[in-house]
Amino acid sequence: MGQAIPAPALRPMLPEDVAVLAAIFAASVEELTAEDYSEAQQAAWIAMVDDEIAFGKRLQGQLTLVATVQNSPVGFASLKGADQIDLLYVHPGMTRCGVATLLIDALEKLAGARGATALSVDASDTAEEFFKKRGYVATQRNTVTVGDEWLANTTMKKTLASAPGTPS
Repeated sequence: MGQAIPAPALRPMLPEDVAVLAAIFAASVEELTAEDYSEAQQAAWIAMVDDEIAFGKRLQGQLTLVATVQNSPVGFASLKGADQIDLLYVHPGMTRCGVATLLIDALEKLAGARGATALSVDASDTAEEFFKKRGYVATQRNTVTVGDEWLANTTMKKTLASAPGTPS
């Protein structure tokens, strides 16, 4: 029998996490998006983390949460402003283990606490089904330039539930 994976925990991103989060980003794109994006598109996407200093500044400029298993990062997500999910990446070895759900549940709660009534995300074609199952609705199809490549994604939006005792 296989050994059970310990439940993931959440914590804020630390400056020393940048290199491992960049590696998770790259591995996630490389291993999980091949059915939806070409190798050239994946390479352009992965190149976004080549400059770790710029990537770290992006993460530090947002509310970035890190999911860990036994204190090792296995995924991360970031909230830009009060109402936009900017990044969600999970290590390929940890997909379907509740990591993405844990991260997005936390961002939804934090966004609500910051006064957001809805959350939006520009979901990759690979992530679109995950967000759809969580109640996000497609509002717009996009094409973005990354390096010399064009990548498609979909803007999705979810209305957040009002907190108890809060007027709707």
